[in-house]
This record gives sequence, C-alpha cells and structure tokens, in this order.
Amino acid sequence: MKIVLTGSLGHISEPLATELIKKGNEITIISSKEDKIKAIEALGAKAAIGSIDDIDFLKKAFTGADTVYCMVPYPDTKQPIKALFENYIQLAHNYKTAIEHANIKQVVDLSTVGAHMKTGNGLLQYGYQIEKIFDQLPSDVHIKFMRPVSFYYNVLAYIPQIRQHGLIAANYGGETKKPWVSPIDIAAATAEAMLTPFAGREIKYIMSEELSCYQIAAILGAAIGKPDLQWNTIADDQMLHNFIQMGMEPTTAQSFVDMNAGIQNGSIYADYYKHQPFQGKVKFEQYAKQFAEIYHQ
Repeated sequence: MKIVLTGSLGHISEPLATELIKKGNEITIISSKEDKIKAIEALGAKAAIGSIDDIDFLKKAFTGADTVYCMVPYPDTKQPIKALFENYIQLAHNYKTAIEHANIKQVVDLSTVGAHMKTGNGLLQYGYQIEKIFDQLPSDVHIKFMRPVSFYYNVLAYIPQIRQHGLIAANYGGETKKPWVSPIDIAAATAEAMLTPFAGREIKYIMSEELSCYQIAAILGAAIGKPDLQWNTIADDQMLHNFIQMGMEPTTAQSFVDMNAGIQNGSIYADYYKHQPFQGKVKFEQYAKQFAEIYHQ
C-alpha cells in the first residue's frame, strides 16, 4: 500500500513509518526540512520536502497514495488563540483540498480527546473544528479519526516547577485516575487503523494507562530521586498566571487553563468512556526513565 505521512520524523510519525515499512508498505514522509532527507531515506521511506501550508505541494505529495495521514503541528503558545485556530482551520482546508484533488479514499486524521466538544475544551477545540472540516469530504472518502488522550511527555512542562519549587502544580489533579498515552502506542494504533479495512467515518481513542496525578507524581519522583514529589491542585486563576509567567500569550494561556479544567471536571473524557479505546503497551514507569534523563540534563 502507498501511504503518505505528515509530521516529518516526530514522536509519532517516525515509529509509525517504521511499523508500516516493516509491514511492507511504500511510505512517503512529508517534511519541511531538507536536512531530514537522509534520515527519512534511512528508514526506507521516500522524502517529500515542502510545506503543508502549500496546497499545490500537498496535491502533488498526495497524488498516487492509497491512504494519507494528516496531523497539525504543536501550537506556538506565543501566538493568540484566535491566530492558532485560524492556522489549524486553514491547514485542515489545505488537507481537504489536496485529498479531493488526489482522489484519496482513505484518510487518517490525528485528532485529540475532547474533539467531541464544540466548546468547553479550551485548546482542544481545534480537534472539533478540524474534524468538522474533514467531515465535509464526500461520503466515499473513508476517515478514521484518531483521538489520543493526554500525552506522557506533557509532564515535561513541569520540570521547571520541580527544579525550582520541588513540586508539580496544575489546575487539575487529585486521586481520580485519568487516561494517558505514549506516542509509541499512538503510532501502533494508527498503523493498525491504516492496515485494517476502512468503513465510513470512525472514531478511535488511544490510551496507554490510566493513572491519577498523585500516581504520576510518585512515579516521576521515584525516577528523579525525589520520592516525596507532590502534585498540588491550584485554582484556575493561579494556573493562568503561571502560564503567562512562562511566556504564553494570554488568550492561549487561557485556552490551556480551560483545557485543564475540562480534564479536572471530566467533560473532556465523556465521549472517551463511551468507546472501547485502543489499549497500548507502554507504561508510565517506562516513560519516567526518559523523563529522568531530560530532568537531569
């Protein structure tokens, strides 16, 4: 099968490409950086160098593919949320146009948990908006919306807090278990989705392990040599202040606060619990070893 992947050699796209190539598929990886060509080719894939902002480039890159995998980059938190959402919406339209032009019939969209919500999900509203644009594709275009939960590596953002204050503080936390996921498991779930039959529009959630924030802190603390590491739940306004102090643009900071609030009240996971998620294999204790290496750098 001929498959085109976006995301260059990122946390998900590289292991996804590796798995698909191992299964005998012909893979093209889109990257904006020419210095990635050798690494892409070393995997056994073909490099397509260009920007996903360029519709003509996308049309050419998608032409001849059986399946395309579409994702958007991590947000630039120094931009206002309005600009971020506008950029994501434009990228989704670019993908839609290229898919139609290339007559692609099988699409995998890397969406997000919380994409079932039009409002109340903060930053994750982008997932809702993008899915609605993809839903405008003709009915003979089959789409799998992959909705991973909170990434393990999101906890890297707390390293400055731990170093400076010896704790983690966020406007979500507590003893209630929440689902988390490794990018390795997202890649595995996505590869499985690509290589099984497509039928209409499907939603697939992905998780690796359900843990409370107290458990997360205990595992991280043990890994970095701080066994008493605590996770404290703070008010939304304090979280907003902290994000702005970290350099986030205020409206984008508010979107992160709102997202965290949705995690805390459970609304972001409401649809997740209605589905049977893909169960990954990577445990948080395994990821904590990588966290510790970064922490001690």
